[in-house]
Amino acid sequence: MKSFSIAVLAGDGIGPEITREAIKVLELIEERNDVKFELLPAAFGACAYFEFGDAFPQSTIDICDRADAILKGPIGLNHEDSKRIPIDKQPERGALLPLRRRYNTYANFRPVSLPKDLAHFSPLKPEVIGEGIDLVMVRELVGGLYFGEKIAGVNEAGLRYVKESLEYDENQIQQILHQAFKLASKRKKVLHNIHKSNVLKSSVLWNEVLGEVAVDYPEVEVIHILVDAAATLLCLNPTQFDVMVMENMFGDILSDQGGGILGSLGLMPSACLGDEKAYYEPSHGSAPDIAGKNIANPYSMIGSVAMMLENSFAMEEEAKNVWTAMQGVFADGYSTADLSKPGSGVQMIGTDEFGDKVVEKLRAMPVVS
Repeated sequence: MKSFSIAVLAGDGIGPEITREAIKVLELIEERNDVKFELLPAAFGACAYFEFGDAFPQSTIDICDRADAILKGPIGLNHEDSKRIPIDKQPERGALLPLRRRYNTYANFRPVSLPKDLAHFSPLKPEVIGEGIDLVMVRELVGGLYFGEKIAGVNEAGLRYVKESLEYDENQIQQILHQAFKLASKRKKVLHNIHKSNVLKSSVLWNEVLGEVAVDYPEVEVIHILVDAAATLLCLNPTQFDVMVMENMFGDILSDQGGGILGSLGLMPSACLGDEKAYYEPSHGSAPDIAGKNIANPYSMIGSVAMMLENSFAMEEEAKNVWTAMQGVFADGYSTADLSKPGSGVQMIGTDEFGDKVVEKLRAMPVVS
């Protein structure tokens, strides 16, 4: 029997609720396969700060170091509650960025997928969605503006100012581009390179390095597009995209827009991969306004489990089954509150019921041999 350890960082807000549903799926996968998951819960985010005085405490670091993979829920508080935590210790700065830096999870994969028969979830017109949306955003995750030097103070004129540096070297750019080209090679052999080289010199270097890396992938067609144009075309013609690659901040913004064209960030799981370790998380925030109400959509958390099965545990067929089970719940006419309004013709179900129905669908599927 294979055995894997998983650090489970439930996080803040709706994190514990959607994590419970993901664990239901993991438990069933254990039943269906010759595999054992050792789940290692650990505090992470605002909850960790209030308990330990640190959003990424040493006890959690030790568990993550030991684990084969990390399953991470959303973190953060609302604007007012965030003020209870010093700026540099707030969850995003004090936990999320250090997590990425520690494990060098430089490659962030965010699938944006909506089958044709679920087009009613999207705010886009059916004719825009066509046969369905199926693209992957590949985001560089440990460089750029988010990780550059940050200075705040008062200048010689007595004015408050801030200076934040955007920095990349060619090795950082090469490693994410290789990941994107490899993925494009397995899919439609088209790679959209998202940049802003008409303004940013970081994008000029990015494009230079891309030209060098592209030589190794002659079968892949590269299409260059400015980030602002890409944002527009994601709304007007999203089906033209298959694999999109971009630097850190562009990926942060455009992947949220990806959730928007699907109808909800609740449909946006992600994989954050490094050469030695990976973590998996929903692309959305902790939604503290709906925490504890049993209305959060756990799709993104369960989808992150599916990505973990594929990328960290080589269980590709079972990962496909999880995706099929989740989409099957929607196809049966059920929906969580983020995707549909009362009177829209679907039956509203809560967080726990969605998880139960996914488990029911998965249980009915043939066991992977």
